Amino acid sequence: MEPTGDHHSHGALGAGVTTEAAQAAGALQAHRPMLLGLAYRLLGSRHDAEDVLQEAYLRWLGVDRSTVAEPRRYLSRVVTRLALDRLRARQATRETYVGPWLPEPVPTEPSPFGPLDRAELRDSLSTALLHVLERLTPPERAVYVLHTAFDLPYAEIAEILDRTPEDCRQLHHRAAARVRQEQRRFTATRSERERLLDAFLAAARDGDLATLTGLVAKDATAWNDGGGRARAARNPVTGADRIARFFAGIYGPGSRSWTLRRLELNGEPGALLVRADGSRYTLTVTAADGRITGVYVVGNPAKLPSVD
Repeated sequence: MEPTGDHHSHGALGAGVTTEAAQAAGALQAHRPMLLGLAYRLLGSRHDAEDVLQEAYLRWLGVDRSTVAEPRRYLSRVVTRLALDRLRARQATRETYVGPWLPEPVPTEPSPFGPLDRAELRDSLSTALLHVLERLTPPERAVYVLHTAFDLPYAEIAEILDRTPEDCRQLHHRAAARVRQEQRRFTATRSERERLLDAFLAAARDGDLATLTGLVAKDATAWNDGGGRARAARNPVTGADRIARFFAGIYGPGSRSWTLRRLELNGEPGALLVRADGSRYTLTVTAADGRITGVYVVGNPAKLPSVD
């Protein structure tokens, strides 16, 4: 993130402005991975998260930074508030989106969001969890992310959101209850998900309906996000039999050729599938009790700039 407008300055004043802007940019850059991760978890879109950081930089450039004791805390507050404004505006227009909406997949080896050395940080990036968070109110989502992923105390979250600590505690309680209700469907370990994903992709490519059906839970759901810009089912596909037939039909022997590359997406095992015509799709799964419980496919090209 670079300072804007400095190249128009001249002479001693220009040098001072440039230095000041560079110092401001440096302070923000020091916290950039964390702030980007915060904005992304709140919005589910890296593109929107980058925009929020640019806005935050402009706010940071305009504030008297000598009065800011803790830049990280100040910038976290600005980023959270800007992200919530954007989230509210987006929710108001979500009805116009074609088909299911899924978060923008982001490769995390290496992670642009800083170290994912804590389980809470890694888990809070998962496609499945971000999909669940979309059903929360913006304040519930903010409290859940700030407390669960970033371990902020309710008193500090209350400052950010202009609410009382008790109010934030209640918001988190409600959000966590919603998340727990869904999380029973994705309890498998990373190695188990990798195994199931490999088996699912192989069976789909072979058109092996019996194996596919056996890999998928009876009450599983597959979401396909094409956004009206890529071929995708416009409604969730539910049930093991329907999911097996759907993916065998798309990726099986009778379909056009695909190339497949495994990669880590949002901190979890994933795959990038590229058709002969160049269209691209990412795929991740959730699992529990030895079977796939959810399949998440993103084909909307507007959501794939981060994926090589």
